[in-house]
Amino acid sequence: MNKLYWVALKSLLTKEITRFTRIWIQTLIPPIVTMSLYFVIFGNLIGSRIGEMGGFDYMTYIVPGLIMMSVITNSYSNVASSFFSAKYQRNLEELLVAPVPNYIIIAGYVGGGVGRGLAVGFLVSLVSLLFVDLKIAHFGIIVATVFLTSVLFSLGGLINAIFARGFDDVSIIPTFVLTPLTYLGGVFYSLSLLPEFWQGVSKLNPIVYMVNAFRYGFLGISDVSITTSFGVLLMFIAGLYTVAWYLISRGVGLRS
Repeated sequence: MNKLYWVALKSLLTKEITRFTRIWIQTLIPPIVTMSLYFVIFGNLIGSRIGEMGGFDYMTYIVPGLIMMSVITNSYSNVASSFFSAKYQRNLEELLVAPVPNYIIIAGYVGGGVGRGLAVGFLVSLVSLLFVDLKIAHFGIIVATVFLTSVLFSLGGLINAIFARGFDDVSIIPTFVLTPLTYLGGVFYSLSLLPEFWQGVSKLNPIVYMVNAFRYGFLGISDVSITTSFGVLLMFIAGLYTVAWYLISRGVGLRS
């Protein structure tokens, strides 16, 4: 990589990581509190009545999904809010006219989203140890899944920010698309509990593959093929990266 490009990437990454760590009370603590409530309500209170799922007690079964849910929402929201703020304050224009390739701009913002997603995922994992004795079956799959998922939703947040015209637009996709897909993504249940038709419908939801791959890394069980899960992840990353690169190259939603 060109030395100047490396400096640009390093500067963007530093800015993005500093941005969410400086206000850690707003960016890192709320997800921990929210997930702790999920652990208590769905795990301890409701889980004790449900019993086992997939050969594990309900609390242990849902923990990987809850960790993944926190990674998804925080990776997405970090890039969406940061990129839109830069666009709204018009300091993004300085970056666009600078001799910096679009892939560096994308990598810088996505890197910040990945950093926050991984940080929140790690902290939520630590909190989960207060509730369950979490085992690790396949460490490599855990790392690969959480990283690729964070990259995917960081790209999604970037595209959301490009099209957003106001701060309200930044919250539309998370509220009406991301949240329903996450709750229907197998976080709280096994697809095997659904009728065959709805199992097929559920497999159209990409989050199902991410949650199940992550659960496989911890518990060694999955409702879908792990190979298929990684194939879906890579396919969506390639697609969203292409869209993001095209939009920035064309200046869609970025130039007055």
